[in-house]
Amino acid sequence: MSTVDIDPNEIDYFTDAAVAADAVPYFDHMLANHPVWREDKYGVVIVTGYEEALQVYHQPEVYSSINRTGGPVVDLPVELAGDDLTDLLEQHRKYFPTNDQIVTFDPPMHTDHRALLMGLITPKRLKENEDFLRSTADRFLDELLPTGGCDYIWDYSKRYAVLAVADLLGVPVEDHPMLIDLLATQQGPMLGNLKLQTAHHNSLERLYDYFVRTVEERRATPTGDILTGMALATFPDGSLPEPIEVARIASNLFAAGNETTVQLLGISLARIAEDAQLQDLLRRETALIPKFIEEELRVEAPIKGSFRLTKRATSIGGLDLAPGTVVLLLHGAAGRDGRVFDNPAEFDVKRPNARQHLAFGRGIHTCPGAPLARAEAVFSIKRLLERTESIRISEEHHGPAGDRRWDLMPSYKFRGHNHLHLEYTPKEND
Repeated sequence: MSTVDIDPNEIDYFTDAAVAADAVPYFDHMLANHPVWREDKYGVVIVTGYEEALQVYHQPEVYSSINRTGGPVVDLPVELAGDDLTDLLEQHRKYFPTNDQIVTFDPPMHTDHRALLMGLITPKRLKENEDFLRSTADRFLDELLPTGGCDYIWDYSKRYAVLAVADLLGVPVEDHPMLIDLLATQQGPMLGNLKLQTAHHNSLERLYDYFVRTVEERRATPTGDILTGMALATFPDGSLPEPIEVARIASNLFAAGNETTVQLLGISLARIAEDAQLQDLLRRETALIPKFIEEELRVEAPIKGSFRLTKRATSIGGLDLAPGTVVLLLHGAAGRDGRVFDNPAEFDVKRPNARQHLAFGRGIHTCPGAPLARAEAVFSIKRLLERTESIRISEEHHGPAGDRRWDLMPSYKFRGHNHLHLEYTPKEND
């Protein structure tokens, strides 16, 4: 599909398989012609422009996040009518997907829970977490490198991402296998599948049970560990959260951070394995790995987009939006906006402003786990490069170069691999 083939009136972004597989032509066409566009089928306003996306991010009083993880249609038992829908939306929060997760909260509820969350993800705790990230990367590589190949998504990334959050929260090592079994062993296409969405929900419920029980135990018998600090943390007004509120915050770290980090690791390794010149550069100059990660996030944001819902009448990009309008922010497109990024189609590992991407959001909903995701990617890529002579895409599983058979998520929301089979040659003295 090329940009000349695209007529946004004839493409259903939400169901078109070609766009789900490769959204870049769609993104580029919309950026060049319609940075803000109201599509015909659902009336969703699609925002691809960078500055226009920032306008939405920085107006939470106008754009609610309550439907952030939903779809193009809002299904409520009441009509979205009135000049200000703030109270109406909160009264019907239970009808929205993942309504108990912080990513869907609006102020003031979001403000209180965000403060609680940031009390868990402190710079000091992240620094302490780095030794675990480094040692866990090596422990997994000790297991995988002698085999000469692996499915990087399932054999490494999913397990690694789960344990990174577990250590950050101070979950006892003896409970780590339980978390891996719960969150990193569900084979099959990820996302976009009702059965797996149900499994994901059930996993969260089991996490809630685990953390509620832990919070109650630590409040009854403080031990001085990280989980005790989490159990005793208070809201900004000094009130003590209910155990379920703490449990949801802790569980949401797994829900929000796990899959996106897995996707980041997958798309990063796919690029490195495909580009021998880039791989050689990063192997020789590992200090460039953080810059590589930012450019990867700009070009292939793991979350292509997320929704908002207008609470009040507003306008954006020349369009008037009534209260109750569904808005789709396409972060994956905004990173290709030529008004912000020179030669946006070019992958430049030394791009000076790559970190301005919107892959982690902006404003009050900037991803609190972004520092952890970046650290996970840095340690994973660095140690794999340092311990191998070469990394390659498995032709047996994905076909030859130039004619790859990628197993990508068939999703309008997410960019990532269901499976990524790599082959590698370990260093002789490893």
